[in-house]
Amino acid sequence: MIKTEIVSGKIEPFPSEDSHHNDGAELVFNGRVRSTENGETIRGLFYEHYEGMAEEELQSLAAGTAEKFPISDIFCRHRIGEIPVGESAIHVSIWSEHRAEGLEAMAWFISELKKRVPIWKWAVLENGTKIPSECRHELPTEK
Repeated sequence: MIKTEIVSGKIEPFPSEDSHHNDGAELVFNGRVRSTENGETIRGLFYEHYEGMAEEELQSLAAGTAEKFPISDIFCRHRIGEIPVGESAIHVSIWSEHRAEGLEAMAWFISELKKRVPIWKWAVLENGTKIPSECRHELPTEK
């Protein structure tokens, strides 16, 4: 099963399930807001998206991940709006028969999401000023 959502409120994690009898790995990734961005103290991150297109591309990416890797299910919730320090901006769950393919799928999915899905991130400084935020520490994901 493939399930993706873009939400504007606090992320509720997908529940762990015991129904995956052929899957030995359940991977969960929560991307949380750190208290600093590029050396500056922040009060949170602000995410905006291209409505409609972001939802379609996120669903397409999840489907492509399920085709590229031998995984059973992939669920993703991505939050938009202002997210305070400590809260989750993204939650992903992947089930696979073995951990190796699940770990590869998770790393690839997150890296591709940052490249392909039209969601933009701004750091919100303590005084409320928004500054662009960009990820400069990608993992290699070639397969």
